[in-house]
Amino acid sequence: MAGPLVVVGFDGASLELIEPWVAGRYLPVLGDLLARGTYGRLRSTLPAATFPAWTSLVTGVNPGRHGVLDFTERVPGTYRLRFVNGSHRRTPALWTRLSDAGKRMAVVTVPATYPPEAIAGVMISGWDTPLTTAIDGSFVYPRERWRELRAVCGRLPFADFQEVHLGPGWHERALASLLDGIERRTALVTHLLRHERWDALMVVYGESDTVAHHFWRFHDPGSPRFEGSPYRDAIRRVYEALDRALGAIRAAAPPEATMAVVSDHGSGGASDLAIHVNRRLAETGFLGFRRAAQPAARVLRDLALRSIPSSMQGWLLRQLPRASGRLEGAVRLAAIDWARTRAYSEELDYHPSVWINRAGREPQGCVTAAEYEAVRDAVVSSLVGWHYPDGRPVVSRVWRREEVYRGPALEQAPDLVLELASVGGYMPSCVRSDGPGPAIERLPRERWGGGKGSGMSGSHRREGLFAFAGPQVRAAGRLADAEITDVLPTLLALAGEPIPEGLDGRPIGAALNCTPQFASDPCAERREPSVASSAAAYGELAQRLEALGYWEPSR
Repeated sequence: MAGPLVVVGFDGASLELIEPWVAGRYLPVLGDLLARGTYGRLRSTLPAATFPAWTSLVTGVNPGRHGVLDFTERVPGTYRLRFVNGSHRRTPALWTRLSDAGKRMAVVTVPATYPPEAIAGVMISGWDTPLTTAIDGSFVYPRERWRELRAVCGRLPFADFQEVHLGPGWHERALASLLDGIERRTALVTHLLRHERWDALMVVYGESDTVAHHFWRFHDPGSPRFEGSPYRDAIRRVYEALDRALGAIRAAAPPEATMAVVSDHGSGGASDLAIHVNRRLAETGFLGFRRAAQPAARVLRDLALRSIPSSMQGWLLRQLPRASGRLEGAVRLAAIDWARTRAYSEELDYHPSVWINRAGREPQGCVTAAEYEAVRDAVVSSLVGWHYPDGRPVVSRVWRREEVYRGPALEQAPDLVLELASVGGYMPSCVRSDGPGPAIERLPRERWGGGKGSGMSGSHRREGLFAFAGPQVRAAGRLADAEITDVLPTLLALAGEPIPEGLDGRPIGAALNCTPQFASDPCAERREPSVASSAAAYGELAQRLEALGYWEPSR
């Protein structure tokens, strides 16, 4: 009989950081878990981005099937964008399956879970939740529990500070906020564990990802951006706080509980090189730039960001949600002359990719269906042939979308996904092109500490981690790498539930001290997402993602 299951997610956590700190006895709780159970590296989605990665982890299928490919998606027939949320997910998640099996589950701040779902238990939506400074009933299910939960931890922050413009005092405030957020989330989780009996609980902490993005250049002496700082130990301090949180959760959980620690991807350092994909496409004849250096849409938005108080920005976005999406699409692609463009990129640092400007799909598309494959092949050749001055490749591989994604959401994906090559173990930053210029540049020292959208000093790596310990787990030590889609079937096995046929992942058999059971029913999935987001929620979410940098404000 399987006991309770407790799943703790550390966003962006890496074994490359954890193992040396375990050896140095900085992380005693994690060290004990690794020693008593089994663990290994977890290969994330491609690209290793938060929304698709966590959604693949909890559904066991690739983004082409679950439909969450990024933080945003294209509005069909336009260059505009709209936000993606939990209602876009086409396949059942861990909590859906356990609820359907009659089990009670608590879900706490898992990314891409807004709006909250009606489950047998309680759900508190993750960091894409619209409101940022206090628990609100709109992101708690059942809604009547939000006052109780607010009383436990007050506000529940999701990195509640802007990450775009980093000035004096920013790092001190950011670090204090991250440590405070860990304590508040832990207070909430331990409250739930101590006052109720759960069959399963899952919580995700985002602080390990945020601290790596902004403090890596202080942590890593080998980084091309390294500089001495009082914050050299900031990343370790956050991991130590997460280790204490794990200890508090384990102490509050029933002694027979199985513990799982997982991450959606890993983290590493960025080089001092920046690349501009659209400038490369322009150099090779696939893209044309407008003559205006500062298009009106960008000027308008920059003026609003700098002159309108953040609270008023949120109000304006709530009044005009569609306009904000239209404006952002215009800004992100503002420098492009569509009449002279056959291929273009959104130049997202966390998701480098290329779209073909297809006739009938894009409003000003010029590449016909008959020309599509030839143009796509030519773009691949131009990117594979892109090199730094010393001859090293800029791109290690260009993936056609059908090589990465499988399923009904394939058409939502970019035509090409880029896997950038590291430079001495450090990744280049993909930065937006404001117009013509060099496709490769070395960042000056004053830009080493760039915020989101301008090249942060820490970046994602594809290798995250898994670790399991408990009665249902074999004490096997370090295992071979697993796929992120393998987590859901492994968790179902640990919970004593059958694994549906048709998942992309398989249970990590070497980690299990039990025999997985498989269901005869295939994995169900909706053909179309059920998109539910009010204008108010859309506007408040726009404000949040803009503050965090995922709306790509200009530098």
